[in-house]
Amino acid sequence: MKKNISLLVVAVLFSTAMVGCSKSESVSTDGSTSMSKVIESLSEAFQEKTGTEVTYNATGSGAGIEAVLAGRCDIGLSSRDLKDEEKAKGLEGTIIAYDGIAIIVHPSNKVSDLSLETIAKIYTGEIKNWKDVGGADGEIVLIGREANSGTRDGFESITDTEDKCKYRQECTSTGDVITAVSSNHNAIGYASLASVKDSVKAVSVGGVAPSESTVKDGSYAVQRPFVLVTKKDTELSKSAKEFFDYITSSEANKIISNAGVVSAN
Repeated sequence: MKKNISLLVVAVLFSTAMVGCSKSESVSTDGSTSMSKVIESLSEAFQEKTGTEVTYNATGSGAGIEAVLAGRCDIGLSSRDLKDEEKAKGLEGTIIAYDGIAIIVHPSNKVSDLSLETIAKIYTGEIKNWKDVGGADGEIVLIGREANSGTRDGFESITDTEDKCKYRQECTSTGDVITAVSSNHNAIGYASLASVKDSVKAVSVGGVAPSESTVKDGSYAVQRPFVLVTKKDTELSKSAKEFFDYITSSEANKIISNAGVVSAN
């Protein structure tokens, strides 16, 4: 009997120890593909600091907002401001950073600067050939994002081209836009500045090149916010709240900056 009691005590102590050493609750994020670099950098730093895993589902801004509404993730990621109708459903947006939307062309393209007005005329089909804007003779191929994209929403809002763009190809991610433009000498596209690679060339807009400094001082015209989306009246889990507080604190500023965007804090 005494032996059985001792074994029971050992079992209870072992069970308690296992609970104490159990893996931390994970945090789920869902949304903007443009925010991949910054959210992955922040998630990695947070996991190293706390041991809590953060998952990221790159579905696009619209899908991320819907995921929050449906309760499929802790925090949504949007590369545009929330619309009034989304706020009316109880959603709340917290701006974490500002990102430039780079207007990109093939590296061989001679065009290096376009005005906002010219970009609008190109995307609405009023200007169809590169020779009309200082480039070589060739039909302009318009590359953009899919309808639920925050990048597309931001681009079309800034250029005043909503529902007017004559896209040749609509891509489901920032990476796909960059790949499409890098593969076509006559293509033009738009992509998150933080994601732009050497395989494409970012043109200046109105004489201002896209950079962290020009986004920060507001001189680069084509920029948008990176937004964390949550439910206003729904409390985050302990781990999700810790992650939210961490990435909106001044401690995260350097990580955000290193990801190529401008911290909002």
